[in-house]
Parts: sequence; C-alpha cells; structure tokens
Amino acid sequence: MSTETAGRVALVTGGSGGIGAAVVRRLAADGYSVGVHYARNSAKAQSIVADVAAAGGQGLAVGGDVGNEADMAAAFEAVEAAFGGIDVVVNTAGIMIIAPIAELNLADLDRMHHTNIRGTFVVSQQAARRVRPGGAVINFSTTVRRTQYPGYGAYVASKAAVEGMTLILARELRGRDVTVNAVAPGPTATALFLDGKDEDTVRRLAEAPPLQRLGQPGDIAETVAFLAGPGRWVNGQVLYANGGLA
Repeated sequence: MSTETAGRVALVTGGSGGIGAAVVRRLAADGYSVGVHYARNSAKAQSIVADVAAAGGQGLAVGGDVGNEADMAAAFEAVEAAFGGIDVVVNTAGIMIIAPIAELNLADLDRMHHTNIRGTFVVSQQAARRVRPGGAVINFSTTVRRTQYPGYGAYVASKAAVEGMTLILARELRGRDVTVNAVAPGPTATALFLDGKDEDTVRRLAEAPPLQRLGQPGDIAETVAFLAGPGRWVNGQVLYANGGLA
C-alpha cells in the first residue's frame, strides 16, 4: 500500500468487468476506498467488492446509467456518503460496436454516443464538481484513434470526442489542483475486445505491437494507478498504453 494514496477514495465507472475491474483491484491495493460502478451486473460488482474486502480494503457497489445525470449524481453521492468524499474518478465505462461506416446501424451509433460521449460528459461533469484538491479524473480513449483500422469509424469518433472534452476539462479546472487525463489502450484481452473476433484476427493484433502480445487489464490498471497517484505533473494528456503499437 502506498502511503501517498492510502485513505483516498476513487469511483470507477464500468468497474464490474474488464479493465474497470482490474483498475478497482489495483487502486484498492494502493489503499483507496473504491466505488465499483455497474450498469446491469450487480452480482459481479458485489463480487469485486467482496474481493476488495477480503484483501483488507473497502469497496461499495453503485449502479446506474452513465448517461443519466440523476443516476450518476446518486452514485457519486453514495460514494461520498460512505467514504467522506471523492479524490479520483476513473471512467472506464464504454461500448464498442464495429462496422464499416456505410453499413453501421444508426441505432448502434446512438448507443455508443449515449455511453461513450454523453456518459463520459455526465461523469466528468459530476467529477468536476466534486473531486477534492489533489485528485484526478481519468477518462478512456483508444489507440485505434491513431491506427485507424477500418470498421472502427463510429467507435473512434466517440473516443475522439472523449479526448476533446478531457483536454478542455483539464484547462477548465485551472487552480483546483485536479489533473484530467485520458488513457488510450491498445488491443487488450477483455471481453469487449475479443467479442466477435476470430483467432486469426486476435493473433494478428497481438503480434502488431513491438512487444508482440495483447495487453492485459492489469497493464492498463498500472497506467491508471500512476495517473491517479504519483503522476501529478501529467495533466491534459492522452497516454497511449499499447506496447508501442503506434
């Protein structure tokens, strides 16, 4: 446990699975009390809270739609009531639907807009109002914004919007001693990434980075832990955690 981060409080949206769950466990290991947000899977969130408690930490499961202001205000308030405030907000919640731009169902575009853009905005808005001095807001983009693989147009558009609002929020919080950054993972072995891909596609993507493997959720969680804790001089940036892919 880090003496610099012990006693701090984090809220992780999308904390019930994939990268979010790894972030929860990593921050809890550093001494954070952690709000574990879920959209639908309450049982999974409660299981992660139980894991945190078994390791000697404190966690709280909070539900809601990240794109719904009332839901997110309630989630923030629940974490503040349980632990006394919020120092770090990590917004991992997101959905990815892949299709060529000419073929994408516009209902899927709206779903990604709601979660990835509106959701990030709503959560960032709550964070801007509530995070204590010395804190951090960490949003999520994607390496595909630079690699520009076909089929990812709508997803990348949503994450480009996330980057834009993240970098502006960093400037808007001047004088608050709160950093705002985004993490842009490369191919990472999560259900979100693996869903719908055949073995050849996964193997090709795993071999693309110079380190010649897929990222693991723990790799991304280490980047988040740096930004949440010791990385105080990193602000208004997008950090690419991708093994050197691009």
